[in-house]
Amino acid sequence: MKLFAAGISHKTAPVELREQLAVKQSAIVDLAFVLKSFGHLDEIVLLSTCNRVEIYGTTRKATGHIKSLLQLLRAEPGDLDPHIYLYEGAAAVRHLLRVTAGLDSLVLGETEITGQIKNAYEIARNAGLTGRGLNRLFQRAFQATKEVRTRTGIGRGTVSIKSTAVELIGKTDLSLQSIMVLGAGAMAENCVRLLVKKGAQSIFVSSRSFDRALDLATRCGGEAVCFGYCLFEMRDVDVVIAATSSAEMLLSYGAIARCFLSICPCRVNIDPAVTGLENVSLFNIDDLEALARRGVQAREQELTACHQIIETHVAALTEKLPTEEAQSPWRWAPRQLSTTILIPQPT
Repeated sequence: MKLFAAGISHKTAPVELREQLAVKQSAIVDLAFVLKSFGHLDEIVLLSTCNRVEIYGTTRKATGHIKSLLQLLRAEPGDLDPHIYLYEGAAAVRHLLRVTAGLDSLVLGETEITGQIKNAYEIARNAGLTGRGLNRLFQRAFQATKEVRTRTGIGRGTVSIKSTAVELIGKTDLSLQSIMVLGAGAMAENCVRLLVKKGAQSIFVSSRSFDRALDLATRCGGEAVCFGYCLFEMRDVDVVIAATSSAEMLLSYGAIARCFLSICPCRVNIDPAVTGLENVSLFNIDDLEALARRGVQAREQELTACHQIIETHVAALTEKLPTEEAQSPWRWAPRQLSTTILIPQPT
């Protein structure tokens, strides 16, 4: 049998195309059975995330038809070939191990993909779509990821603007701090969710649209504040995060004099004069980007060690396969067959 990995990702296809191929979790099993039957596959795991749609499988057929399987996921006609990658054998093993460890992610070293792959594998396994081959492969991927996480610093530090902002606040006990978030859009929501995850218990959300502020505060366990009254409430908060797309100055020197930390992705949202206050630290978008870049650089320095770990696991998994007998679910080399011809003797 041949092992393969085929798909598209943020590296090969624009988001519009990835969205066209994306599969709802409720449809994963049914579509996997269709792909398995249409592609004459023995085993299959179908993975669909925001940044990638991939098929992992084994087959006795030639793999020239594998790319066409992805076309079945797309309702609209079009040539997908330029966007699809196809790996076989050891290259497929290497690809899965790197993806699972977060080495192929948009955010280097992120951990969310590991959970997504575990979920995709468990769905396939419970549906009877996997066998000994893919079971062994995915278990190896999880083992390699655990080793990468424990032996390297690939997941340490912050590498995004919102996580860097929350990291700055998190240097204190968030459960003891009151935090005001200005804005109720995507950036503000990401910040609020991270704050809650880090243990923040007192969060105020204020926006020019009170309905949006109320919605975000309700979903995240915070308290909505009318934008016109936020300056009064701000007298009792410790941290202010201006997470808006506004190009106006939202907070003046006097308004923020009592806060010890202010973060504003937009440089003009908070009066820069507050940096002169003894108890106030102001971080703007340039500061956050610089901190995030340092986090990315630190993770990139860990890549060599990560790849060495991955290669060790690739070798350990593939070196046994050519010598296994017929019970093996996959083989990397063709078997040498012998033919015996029986010639009847005249009587």
